[in-house]
Amino acid sequence: MATTELVKGVRATRSTIALKLAMAASGIIFILFVLLHMYGNLKAFAGHDAYNEYAEHLRTLGTPMLPRSGALWIIRAVLIVSLIVHVAAAVALWRRASRARSTKYQVKKNVASSLSSRTMRWGGLTILLFVIWHLLQFTIVKIDITDGSTGNEDPFNLLYNAFHGSAWWMTVIYLLAMIALGFHLHHGTFSSLQTLGMTNTATSRARARIAGWAVAIVIAGGFSLVPLFIAFGVITK
Repeated sequence: MATTELVKGVRATRSTIALKLAMAASGIIFILFVLLHMYGNLKAFAGHDAYNEYAEHLRTLGTPMLPRSGALWIIRAVLIVSLIVHVAAAVALWRRASRARSTKYQVKKNVASSLSSRTMRWGGLTILLFVIWHLLQFTIVKIDITDGSTGNEDPFNLLYNAFHGSAWWMTVIYLLAMIALGFHLHHGTFSSLQTLGMTNTATSRARARIAGWAVAIVIAGGFSLVPLFIAFGVITK
């Protein structure tokens, strides 16, 4: 009986480690993607033509070996698979943690944990809902906030109209989503480094936390610049 329980425990531990590795790997893919996406967004500071040229470059990336937008669809496929893996692993780990709790220790846990770790699940859900809206607005339906029309094929104008003038509420929603993203990236970066065995000492743990804040501030802050500068009239058509 004891041997059977030990074997089950070893299998459960290995399975948990595999889930954490899956989360870390998919999380790293997302970090690399949002870094590149942030770089593309900052092209808005160079003006209408530079931003649209960058958007067009993404569609022609890999041609003629790939069809137009072929590289984009490959990237999207990788991101969709990574999202499924990330969410599935997160749900599985959360369920295991819930079942493993023999006593309630939520109060004690909250005292010891950081804000970013406590908001990880709700922050992830917030980011997922925002991404769905973001895709509808800028990629799938292409909703022009100024008049509610759809199908705007000018990427810069679509971006500009989303945050200019009376569309202040879009700027607020975007910034709130970036706050959620920042907290998620902070804890996610630290957790990924921890899963990969890079936080075994006090010094390495401190460096991992610094890395988490650096990734969070650079990405969330970088994404926030464009809507803020459009809203305040620094970026114009």
